[in-house]
Amino acid sequence: MKASDLFVRALEAEGVEYIFGVPGEENLDLLESLRHSPIRMVVTRHEQAAGFMAATLGRLTGKPGVCLSTLGPGATNLVTAAAYAQLGAMPMLMLTGQKPIRSSKQGAFQIIDVVDMMRPITKYTRQIVAAAGIPAKVREAFRRAAEERPGATHLELPEDIAREDCDALLLPASLSRRPVADQKAVVMARRALEKARRPLLLIGAGANRKTSSRMLQRFVDTLGVPFCATQMGKGVVDENHPLWLGCAALSDGDYVHRAIAAADLILMVGHDVVEKPPFFMREGRRTVIHINYVSAEVDSVYFPQIELVGDIANTMWRLQNELEPSPHWDFSFFDRVRQALCDQVREGNDDPRFPMLPQRVVADIRQCMGEQDFVCLDNGIYKLWFARNYRAARPNTLLLDNALATMGAGLPSAMAAALLHPERKVLAVCGDGGFMMNSQELETCVRLRLNLTVLVLRDDALGMIRWKQEEMGFGDYAMTLGNPDFVKYAESYGARGHRPDSAQAFAPLLARCLAEDGVHLIDLPVDYSQNARILNHELRERADAL
Repeated sequence: MKASDLFVRALEAEGVEYIFGVPGEENLDLLESLRHSPIRMVVTRHEQAAGFMAATLGRLTGKPGVCLSTLGPGATNLVTAAAYAQLGAMPMLMLTGQKPIRSSKQGAFQIIDVVDMMRPITKYTRQIVAAAGIPAKVREAFRRAAEERPGATHLELPEDIAREDCDALLLPASLSRRPVADQKAVVMARRALEKARRPLLLIGAGANRKTSSRMLQRFVDTLGVPFCATQMGKGVVDENHPLWLGCAALSDGDYVHRAIAAADLILMVGHDVVEKPPFFMREGRRTVIHINYVSAEVDSVYFPQIELVGDIANTMWRLQNELEPSPHWDFSFFDRVRQALCDQVREGNDDPRFPMLPQRVVADIRQCMGEQDFVCLDNGIYKLWFARNYRAARPNTLLLDNALATMGAGLPSAMAAALLHPERKVLAVCGDGGFMMNSQELETCVRLRLNLTVLVLRDDALGMIRWKQEEMGFGDYAMTLGNPDFVKYAESYGARGHRPDSAQAFAPLLARCLAEDGVHLIDLPVDYSQNARILNHELRERADAL
């Protein structure tokens, strides 16, 4: 069998349905083999977008998404996407081409050491040096990408190796089960919970798995322990639950931080150090129980006293079975925090000002989206408003990135969601800065006939950095941008462009776009003038008053 055919057979055996990418000369043998395969090759307009789509597929399915590029500049364009998947714990395999490694007539043209380049930002990276090694290398790349903690892997297939003939056999996937936490550690955690007066459940990125979500929901329902989440833990437990205490969107000074400070025991489930710390530990102040697939990465602000290392769902199930609600648990202060948070979140929900306040934008979007629908965020100041104010009812329905936090990922992640789940509404929310980094993918959306709405929040500036600039007391400098006419821009790709002229017009327009087929773009001017006052000062003052 030709090596490229074997490679494609190996991908098929792993259940691959899509490959996203931009092929080049060095991939043509592999491309020809894909032409005869049920795997669908989705050509994007930039390799970075292909990587973001593959990573999001991995995030939503738990199976590695696959992206492809040629050598040199194509491969370097995957670097940001590799870091996005690696830091965000999204399983992904990158395939890159390379010049012949045995005999090349082009010298060093376009050649860089891609394997070495990928080493710091992947779990596994290899060049395939013989066709006979394809089955083992592909199997290992998929295994490593998917095992906890998930992340990015990379394989380089040189042009001459792809053309070899070989008779190697595929390797079947092995049966693998996650280890479970030690029973003595579970008993220690149970005793600590029984002694606590104000236990709190804090859900992080690592808990964002289907089985973990079910068991955490059951734990909260059965034992009545209040919970909060990090940005990437949103929706793991339904945030419409009466025991929800908010999201640690800000670094400090919010209502949720008052609840965290009052807790004498924190069940830290799925804590991932790539996210900003939701709290800082101080010696002797509280008991922290680390529950995760992997042991804690200890630093000066996180040093848990008890660790339950193993499958999260199994750990939560065992804890729930061994515990009863304690008569001396006191959640009265948490109740005050929740009421104050809910009252504050409602402020601005019907503000009539135009350009619109982000509070109303979030409220109107929440009203238009169902519990299973996807809101996919790019990165900007609006992300904080969504993390605080948008109640996610299901895991991975508010797709945001609090790991690499890269601009440009919002639209491609929405594209992957729309491709995988055409039955659900999908909304990409992008700032004008982030949108323009991958805006060319509107053509890909139209070509794929996706049903997708893109909301561009336009402030003609780098809003997040401007907010930070003001917070640090610096003058407003180097933050202003120019923009195209987004409505005409969308129409030039074959999408439909819209521009509401009032706050009252936005929600009906959004609902109509989401209900109609095709690709829609809404150009919405937004007013961030209250960001500094509310996020830097008012929230802290009101939370401290509790």
